[in-house]
Amino acid sequence: MVVLTLVVAFVNLVLLGAVFGVFFTYSNSIVPGLDRIDAERAVAAMRGINVAIINPRFLATFILPLVTSAATGFLLLGLDETTPALLYFAAAVLYLIGCHVITGVVNVPLNNALENSTSTDWARRWADFSPRWRRWNTVRTVSSMLALVLCGIGLYLWGD
Repeated sequence: MVVLTLVVAFVNLVLLGAVFGVFFTYSNSIVPGLDRIDAERAVAAMRGINVAIINPRFLATFILPLVTSAATGFLLLGLDETTPALLYFAAAVLYLIGCHVITGVVNVPLNNALENSTSTDWARRWADFSPRWRRWNTVRTVSSMLALVLCGIGLYLWGD
């Protein structure tokens, strides 16, 4: 059971690192870069990105950290490692709320509104989208980073 726990914990760290990297990149380069070009091209680019990101690789990277965090927590409980297990459970809850819920409640509806709008006032469309999307993506970035940190601390404490 120790080897299985190590494997799941390692996969969890890789997945959390990957999803944190995606959110971080959006917040620090993709959307700020789109803010620097004309609004019509920014809308077109973001619409294209929103279609492209819905793929099996990203979806697995986005969904599985919740599963692997919780699974590692349960495996650690089976090894009588309560404190590390609780850190993994806390990471799972933080990731669920800070990433999955925010994505479903804020970012996806904003993406859909951008996609479905028929307005040709490109500046208004982008101004209605970008600041709010970036703000909530920053929440996802910080949440995934903190989940990664909690799991790293849990793994470290397990080693004590």
